[in-house]
Order: sequence, then C-alpha cells, then structure tokens
Amino acid sequence: MTHDHDLELRPSAAQTEAALNPPAGRNGGDLVVETLAGLGATTVFGLPGQHALGMFDALRRSDLRYVGLRVENNAGFAADAYGRITGEAAPLLLSTGPGALTSLAALQEAAAASAPVLAISSQIPTAGLGGGRHGYLHELPDQAASFRGVVKSVHTVRTQSQIPSAIAAAWKSALSAPHGPVWVEIPQDVLLAGTQLPVVTALDATPDDLVPRPELTAVAADLLARAERPAIIAGGGVVRADASGKLRALAEKLRAPVVTTFGGKGAFPWEHPLSLQSWLEDRHTTDLLEDADVLLVVGSGLGELSSNYHTFKPRGRVIQIEADLGKLESNHPALGIHADARLALQALLETVTERPDPSAPERVRDLLAKVRERIDAQDLTLEQQVLASVRRALPADAPSFWDMTILAYWAWSAFDAKAPNAMHSAQGAGGLGYGFPAALGAAAADPTRPVLAVSGDGGALYSIAELATARQYDLNVTWLIVDDGGYGILREYMTDAFGQATATELTRPDYVALAESFGVPGVRTTAEALEADLAKALATPGPSVVVLPAVLRMFAPTHLG
Repeated sequence: MTHDHDLELRPSAAQTEAALNPPAGRNGGDLVVETLAGLGATTVFGLPGQHALGMFDALRRSDLRYVGLRVENNAGFAADAYGRITGEAAPLLLSTGPGALTSLAALQEAAAASAPVLAISSQIPTAGLGGGRHGYLHELPDQAASFRGVVKSVHTVRTQSQIPSAIAAAWKSALSAPHGPVWVEIPQDVLLAGTQLPVVTALDATPDDLVPRPELTAVAADLLARAERPAIIAGGGVVRADASGKLRALAEKLRAPVVTTFGGKGAFPWEHPLSLQSWLEDRHTTDLLEDADVLLVVGSGLGELSSNYHTFKPRGRVIQIEADLGKLESNHPALGIHADARLALQALLETVTERPDPSAPERVRDLLAKVRERIDAQDLTLEQQVLASVRRALPADAPSFWDMTILAYWAWSAFDAKAPNAMHSAQGAGGLGYGFPAALGAAAADPTRPVLAVSGDGGALYSIAELATARQYDLNVTWLIVDDGGYGILREYMTDAFGQATATELTRPDYVALAESFGVPGVRTTAEALEADLAKALATPGPSVVVLPAVLRMFAPTHLG
C-alpha cells in the first residue's frame, strides 16, 4: 500500500537529475547558501574573513542578497532588526575568532529582545578542533563556549553532510517561541573542500507551536472575570507573537487598563481609553498596578525596567503568560502559563466572560493626569519639545530604532509608537551603538518606508563606519544624532551620585562634515527647526544625517525614594 507521505518523499525527475549531476565547482560554502535559500532566506548580513571565504565565494553563485557591514557587531545589530521587522531568521555570516567574538554584544541584545538571528561562523580547520593549541590563525580553545551563555543553541559542524541538518535545526531553534539568536560554526576546510553532494532543496524547519495548557487558561479566565480591579502589563512577547489585536479584544472584554513595557511599545493603542501608555518608571503607575487584585502580565518577565527597578510589589494575584520558561515566575509568584502570547490570549478570549466596569477609563485618565502633573513640574520643556518634534516628523508607519541615549529613555515612556513592531531599542541588553546599524537592517528588510535611527554622540561613534554601508547600499535611513559632547546619561548619573562626572566628556567631531565625507547629506539643526529638517530628510530617499546639538535632561526617577 502506498501512503501519501511516501509520494511526497519521492523526488521529481528534475530533482533526480539535479541530484545525480550536481553543478561543478561547488564547495561546502555552497551547501550553506543552498540550505539558507531552501529555508526561505533572501538576505544575509555579515563580514568576510579568511576562514569564512568558502561561504562568501558561494554567495556569488546564489540568489541571496548580501548586505555587508564594516564591523561584525554592527552586522549583528542589522540582522537583529531584520529579524524583528520580518519575523524571519536573519542569517549573519562571520569569520573565526576575533570576527566571531566581535558579534557577541549584538547577539546578547538579540537574546534579550528575542530577535531571531542565525549566526553562521567559520572555524579553524577540523584538525584543530578539540581544545589543543595548534597555533592556527584566530584559534580559540573552544569557540562555541564563548557563545553558549548568550545564544539559544549552538551547532558545531564537522562534515559537509552535517551542514543542511545543522542549519535547519538552528533555524527552527531561532524561530521557536521565544525567538532568539543561534550559533552554527563550520571549519574552514569543510567550507573550502569541493563537494559532490546534491544541491540542497527545500527543507522543513517549521517551529512547533507553544500551546498553553487548557487547565491553566481556564483558571486564569475565571480569575480575570471575577476581578474587581484587573490590569494588564503587555510586553515584547505580544509584539513578537503579532498578538496586539487579541490583546485589545481581551482588554475591552475585561475593561482592564493596559500598560505596555518598553519592549512592548505599540502593543496597545496609545490613545485608547484603557491605555496607561508606557509610564512604567513612574510611581503613580506602579501604585495602580500594585493595587490590581488580578494582574495579567503577557510577554514580559517583569525585569528591572518593567518593574520600576524592582520597586513594584504586587498585592493581588498575578497571571503571567511567557514563552521564555526561564522568565516564568522569575521575579514574582504567579499563575505561570508557559505559552506563546498569541495562543494564550486566544484561549482566554474564548473562555473569559465579559466584565462591565464603566469606571475603568476614569481611572486611566486620573493616572495619566498625575503623570503629566509630575513631569510638568520639572521644567523639561526642551526635552518634551524635541520628542514631540520627532513624533510629528516621523510618518506613522515608519519604524524607528533608538540607541541608549537620553532621548531614547524619554521615548520608552513618552513616545507613541503608533503601531506594533514600529519602535525598537537596545533596552534588552543595554549596549551602545544599536540604533544606526539596526535601522540599516530594517531598511534592508523593507525599502518602501523611511527608517529613523536615534543616537547620542557617544553611541554614534560606535557605528559611524556604517555610513559607508548606508551609502553603498543606498539604504533609506535618516540618522538623528543628539550631540551633547559626551555620554549624557552617565554624566547625569555620576553628577547625581558623586557631585561631578568623570570620563564622560568626548571630543566632538563635525558630524555633518563627517557624514558628507561618506557621500551622505547632513544638516545641523536646532530644537525649533528639528521637525522641519527631520521631516525633509525622512522624505528624501537614501541615507541622511540630522545633527541636533543639545543637552537634554531626564525626568526625576521615582524608584529612589
């Protein structure tokens, strides 16, 4: 008897012919790029190096688009953003040793933000693997060990026949909830050796669904339906699961106020009557959330930033939906539901009963009024003016990428992202240099929309070399650099803590002239002209730089009292 799946496994005549007579001149690198194409990849990021040349040579025999950056860490940030925007695993091709290690900070950010990055690195020749000291160029005793504490999974290849399966397994790992970066390493000799293996065709690496246990969602639905003061914290897991519509439907059914974390920006409409917006670094918001008798936390581990620096102490029952098992109940006891946010919210929608509460919008308005009163009492007109100008200049559907800088810290709390998956920052791991290379990756993912990058001058110097990348590929990114002559937030922290700042001041290059030396148009602006200059730059195709000399201040923290 013949089964349907037997027929599916039988190759077609064309596949048989291609398998029996593979093209000449292929090497192990071809197996890498053929596997990536078979998995559905269209764009790869990276930087060549001596041990990885087999992969890069194979690129010219493939249809994959290559976007090469100037520093491996920046290539990692670009892949991270490509993965966030598309939801696909973004291939990142790297060389051995220093090249691989230079990507670590970017992979840490991808891990913290659950961005699917498929890093594929070369290795020293197979004979050198195993920890011996053979003296190969770029040799590490155990290169994979440097990545095990950062990425979701590590896959070391030793023969050409292992390449397709290893990359497919890594691809599935990267795209399984929670998304994240993965690491594949392939020795130089395996990449360079000629191969007679058949051309790699389509592979099945479909990730498994992370489905909630029904007995848990039944208890959660009952708790929420009977709550007197329910509230919802929506994290980045809602955005990554494309679950913002289900979140809104559940909040409206429960009449529950919603606050979004900084990683969950855009998960809930900013001006919705139930929207508490993103003022998590505010004691008034903390008080409201602590007063909830049932608090639903979706797609957040309630880490340092999401808990007002761990000052948040819930008094009611907590329900936590989280795809990352390690984050489940890691900070607060809860009814923990290990599941993809979309599937868990759907299960709640199907079982929870409607809960009338006409007073909920009033509580939201009162809370936001208290927040506004607190901010308005601090003489922060310039900061609010600058952020409002950025919002007005940026088209509603255009994504933005923010470095670790004072304006970004403002944006976490006060910026309306306008849509899910539209505002991204490095707040996951908190490293400098993310904004501009990430924006380049987003522009490569979707060239039809302008992309905004926001950096301080300190963070800008981490990625200034990528102006060459922006120009080479004519990527549609406008880079706003807020130049205050140093590491502004560290200057403020140190002054507050010690009375004066040390090691925070920086020599200021002429960023406009620097951009123009790369062939990228630049303009120096003022707070008053920022909106017009930024809007013009965003409306002009190709890369551009807008420099705003300004010293901005943060609003007063509420977690230190």
